[in-house]
Amino acid sequence: MERYILLYPGEDGYWVVECPSLPGCISEGRTKDEAILNIREAIQVYIETLQDHGEAIPEDHYESMVVIV
Repeated sequence: MERYILLYPGEDGYWVVECPSLPGCISEGRTKDEAILNIREAIQVYIETLQDHGEAIPEDHYESMVVIV
């Protein structure tokens, strides 16, 4: 399974990572690699919880663009 994630530096020096297609699925880590490992686990738990409750798993559709301001 693949999911798009967003990864960006947080104010506290940690890396913040979130999965836009799964509302509220956010994690962080001291390094980029740690943050990515943490979001993988968060995504797995999120999806398992949806399945346990018989809820639909949102599709992963994401489009990114750069806007000149």
